[in-house]
Amino acid sequence: MFTVTKRMEISGAHFLRLNYESKCTSMHGHNWIVTVTVQNDKLDENGMVVDFTKIKDIVNLFDHRCANDIMEGLNPTAENMAKWLCDRIPHCIRVAVQETEGNTAVYEK
Repeated sequence: MFTVTKRMEISGAHFLRLNYESKCTSMHGHNWIVTVTVQNDKLDENGMVVDFTKIKDIVNLFDHRCANDIMEGLNPTAENMAKWLCDRIPHCIRVAVQETEGNTAVYEK
């Protein structure tokens, strides 16, 4: 089994739709640290599970953007962001989205 992990830091913004009062319902920014793990039992014709550039291109959809605009219809929590990314990256098995020091959401298939 081959496993590849890519870690990136991206800057972006979002606001959350919550059923309670919170400062997070206002637009605010983060320097998200996104760690993507992909896995497959075989390599492609180039000797890769997934090209790192493919992972980077999908994660960078959030870089310097508003997550609400990208994740239309979803509340852009770190949890939803992790799943959204994992669903779009080939052979993805895990995405961790660190929103702030000590606050990380993980989605695993």
